[in-house]
Amino acid sequence: MQLLKDRIRRDGKVREGNVLKVDSFLNHQMDTALFREMGREFKRRFEGEGVNKILTIEASGIGIACAVAEEFGVPVVFAKKTKTKNIAGDVYTVKVESFTHGTVYDVIVAKEFLGSGDKVLLIDDFLANGNALEGLAELVQAAGAELVGAGIAIEKGFQSGGDMIRRKGIHLESLAIIESMDEKTGEIVFREDQK
Repeated sequence: MQLLKDRIRRDGKVREGNVLKVDSFLNHQMDTALFREMGREFKRRFEGEGVNKILTIEASGIGIACAVAEEFGVPVVFAKKTKTKNIAGDVYTVKVESFTHGTVYDVIVAKEFLGSGDKVLLIDDFLANGNALEGLAELVQAAGAELVGAGIAIEKGFQSGGDMIRRKGIHLESLAIIESMDEKTGEIVFREDQK
């Protein structure tokens, strides 16, 4: 998606440790007009899949997931990283390691919001090592729902997550795939558009 790539080139900042800061428009301050266009693109890429639920993980994927859900006219469920008092009853739980935070979380979804008959599209802001997507896919499987695919805003193509998810047979669509980043020059190289 050229619009997203252009914005990453303009406003993204490459930091040490293969970190790409896009917090000025994607995951701290959010550009809702950009999200709306991303939602439309994900709708185009997954149209005809019968999506009736969007699943993401808190917190950075929620805004994008809402834009996608608006396009599909379906609800968003977000997996929580901590169990709170307002989650009562049965839950699906899986452990997920965050590349960005270097932390392992117990990710939780209440069983009342995910079940058999659901056709689930996973949405997230970044794909690095694939742990979050793999965990969300496990939650979908545990619920007896059908995973129709995963949509990612930015995939770090030089890390193993995308290849691992694709090897599992999951229909993965990334709007921008980064082949390399240079923290000294700030240069970002994208994989040629797949679509």
